Amino acid sequence: MQQQTPIVVVGAGTMGTTLARLMATRAMPVTVLDIDGTRLAHCREALAADETLSSRVGFAQDWSSVGAASAMIESVTEDLALKRRVLAEAERHLPATALIMTNTSGLSIDALGEEMAHPERFVGAHFFNPADLIPAVELVPGQLTHDATVAQACQLLRQLGKRPAVLKRCVPGFVANRIQHALMRECLALLEQGVVEPQALDDIVRYSIGVRLAINGPLRQRDLNGLDTHLNIARYLYAELEDRHTPSPLLETHVSEGRLGRKSGRGFFEWPQESAEAQPQQERELLRRMLTLLDEESAS
Repeated sequence: MQQQTPIVVVGAGTMGTTLARLMATRAMPVTVLDIDGTRLAHCREALAADETLSSRVGFAQDWSSVGAASAMIESVTEDLALKRRVLAEAERHLPATALIMTNTSGLSIDALGEEMAHPERFVGAHFFNPADLIPAVELVPGQLTHDATVAQACQLLRQLGKRPAVLKRCVPGFVANRIQHALMRECLALLEQGVVEPQALDDIVRYSIGVRLAINGPLRQRDLNGLDTHLNIARYLYAELEDRHTPSPLLETHVSEGRLGRKSGRGFFEWPQESAEAQPQQERELLRRMLTLLDEESAS
């Protein structure tokens, strides 16, 4: 991987912008490509506050303005047909040695690469928002992805300071979203059953299992607790857990009523404009502090 050859990020939305910030922070030149000039301008504006970072980021509205590139990360809307068009366009313009990645949160890698001429150089790289801060990246090979492609992607991610977590095969939702949705299915069921109020539920998760999972992860935590203890609890508890195969009626109702969360001013909680606007920066600061502590612990 030639570090000074730019990486192309296709899509100048929230994830594309944070990916560009991530690469620029690591002194890795990057070009953000988006056919939407307004979106591209918003991305440029978001990065302009730091002159050092912005000087490492190029912007383009078509492939003819991109130039040479060693890798591409597609980060457009989660639409199978759109992503396929972007990947086909990338193959026509990128050199044969370039790594092609998709930042999808759960679409099938095989379905995305189905019409590619060289799917062996294609791999899923699921970054988590904000992509410039969250260390883990799910690396998801398709059936035709070469091992060398996975190794090349791991090398790039480590250059970016990430922790690539390689899946053995692609499953719907990958790993993180499956776990997240399993957790939310149980949370929503507990709300529907009147067991707990939203604030109390969040407090329980944040200040008990949440902090412990951040330190150990679920499997290491079970090892520490004892697998026999976990098995004994599982034997009586699993029959009581929510196992519906359709979305929660409570969730359906909230969405139908326009209670979409921060973006609409109301979800499970009220989001006054001032609070809604301040939340992203507050979250970034908390993430930085928490990740610093985790890094210090792992280095000791």
